[in-house]
Amino acid sequence: MSYINFDKNRLVNLEYSLNRELLRSNRAGSYSCTTILGCNTRKYHGLLVSPQPAIDEENHVLLSALDITVIQREAEFNFGIHKYPSGVYNPKGHKYFSDFTTEPIPKLTFRVGGVILTMELLLALDDERLLIRYVLEEAHSPTILRLKPYLAFRNIHKLAKANVFVDKKYEKISNGIKYRMYTGYSNLFMQFSKESEYTHVPDWYYNIEYTQEQARGYDYQEDLFVPGFFELPIKKGEAIIFSIGTSKTETKQLKKLFISEIKDRIPRDSFDNNLINSAHQFIVRRDKKTEVVAGFPWFGKWGRDTFIALPGITLAIDDPKTCKAVIDTMVSELQGPLFPNVGSGNDASYNSADASLWFFWALQQYAEYTNTKGNIWKEYGRKMLMILDGYRNGTMFNIKMQDNGLIYAGEQGHAVTWMDAIVAGKPVTPRIGMPVEINALWYNAIMFSLEVAKLAGNKTFAKIWQPIADMIPETFKDTFWCKDRGFLADYVCGDYKDWTIRPNMVFATSLPYSPLHEKIRQLILEKIQQELLTPRGLRTLTPKHPDYKGAYSGNQTERDLAYHQGTVWPWLLGHFAEAYLKIHGKSGLSLIKKIYEGFDSTMTEHCIGTISEVFDGDPPHKGGGALSQAWSVGEVLRMKKLIEKCEKT
Repeated sequence: MSYINFDKNRLVNLEYSLNRELLRSNRAGSYSCTTILGCNTRKYHGLLVSPQPAIDEENHVLLSALDITVIQREAEFNFGIHKYPSGVYNPKGHKYFSDFTTEPIPKLTFRVGGVILTMELLLALDDERLLIRYVLEEAHSPTILRLKPYLAFRNIHKLAKANVFVDKKYEKISNGIKYRMYTGYSNLFMQFSKESEYTHVPDWYYNIEYTQEQARGYDYQEDLFVPGFFELPIKKGEAIIFSIGTSKTETKQLKKLFISEIKDRIPRDSFDNNLINSAHQFIVRRDKKTEVVAGFPWFGKWGRDTFIALPGITLAIDDPKTCKAVIDTMVSELQGPLFPNVGSGNDASYNSADASLWFFWALQQYAEYTNTKGNIWKEYGRKMLMILDGYRNGTMFNIKMQDNGLIYAGEQGHAVTWMDAIVAGKPVTPRIGMPVEINALWYNAIMFSLEVAKLAGNKTFAKIWQPIADMIPETFKDTFWCKDRGFLADYVCGDYKDWTIRPNMVFATSLPYSPLHEKIRQLILEKIQQELLTPRGLRTLTPKHPDYKGAYSGNQTERDLAYHQGTVWPWLLGHFAEAYLKIHGKSGLSLIKKIYEGFDSTMTEHCIGTISEVFDGDPPHKGGGALSQAWSVGEVLRMKKLIEKCEKT
């Protein structure tokens, strides 16, 4: 029995199967995502979704779906399924859906009469190509397979509509066809491991609906284009490989290619291996750059997310080489003291006050893991100094060090901390002033820089920055701490102190260099444990607050209002665990291990084998947001390493 299992008797239940999604990505930047039933419920779903650099810097849905029909003695059984208006599903392929497994790759089993057909999905590791293996496990009469591709050729954030601009011409190639809907797109090469017959009958299928988009308050109806269909005979026990990619392949080698690709997969036969498998999926290597995708299916590269997720998705799985490659890629995009928060190149936005400070933390984790602190200043010192000087002297978005050594950041209309939701043009949590986590990160960045600069013998740096570092602990405590309340202010602006109970104070307890002594850190953790800690992460707001939102649901406005007003974020657990184990040592292991092991049950929820972006603040803490988030996976993986380290001490 495989690690991930589903109730076979409930697979035909649409409510059960349509709420469980599959995601595979590769190092080339492509992904494949749908429900375990193969019925798309999001505009972001697609069997082959790939970058189209000639059009923009984002992913595009090329192959949206694929209908498989079994034909025996002129009787046809279509295993496809699409939702149309008025609650109509057509075809009703779920009636034949009998089994689903994930090891070593997703495998769907369909059964009708005396026919059993399996379908295995495999996204090539370094190529924009999907491979599907069909095996006729059982049949009592001659059988023909018919495959009908549903094409979109559009940006993942948009929907396709029927139009007259589609290029309906195709070109025959070895065991298949080459086709492209619009100029500027990559060609799509659809080929089989054996000879097939293609019938060209181009047509639009109208008003296919995506229920998740409808629930999220977006446009949810799409027209998909079917250029034609393929037919080929299949014998009992025979395996046929179907390749869909942006380049031509050697059809005689498809079976060998399929087998070799499987060998490169990390088995998802345990909770730990699912997390490791998921961690690899966020890494993209393209154009001599190594980058981190913040989350699937709709996020791209985010600077803040990259640095926060990086130690977990690389160092925690013993991959320092990739960690350094990502750091070096990010360093190449530093402008002044700021890293891009979203995007890259001309499309980059530098509206983050904390991304540059998280860079120090990620670099610190790398140096600790590789025992290379003695080399850090030589290699990265110039960039580190550029950031520190920029923050001290002042940069965009009013980011500037005050006379007391603390950092002020923010301006009207912008949200420059990680709590960055904006509704109707206004930040939900603007936090203009001195945010607590920005200043905890600032102190840690200075102290780490002093450590590595001293190792490199740079006395000039120490002479300038040591007095600032010496000043901060006292001013930090005076600014943020209240003994009577027993926790830190979330941000301070002038004489105003915001005493809303939020998780941002956790970083003052967890970072390698904390401006607070142990007793204060312990009291802060007790408050977090009382009001913010859940089995899935830390709430972003105490439930006692009138603005608390216990469910992350509804349209975009409703979700954004809840995003940082009670919604639970798993990534915050890494820092809670680190701080908790620093204080309690082995006596704290039982709580942290319980939280870590509790994520085991999420492997069969929402998106199979990974961890969602967010969870509801109220029990049972249902998963939501992006299906798979880099910092969620990374920080849960880092929790495991923290547990192991504590057990060894």
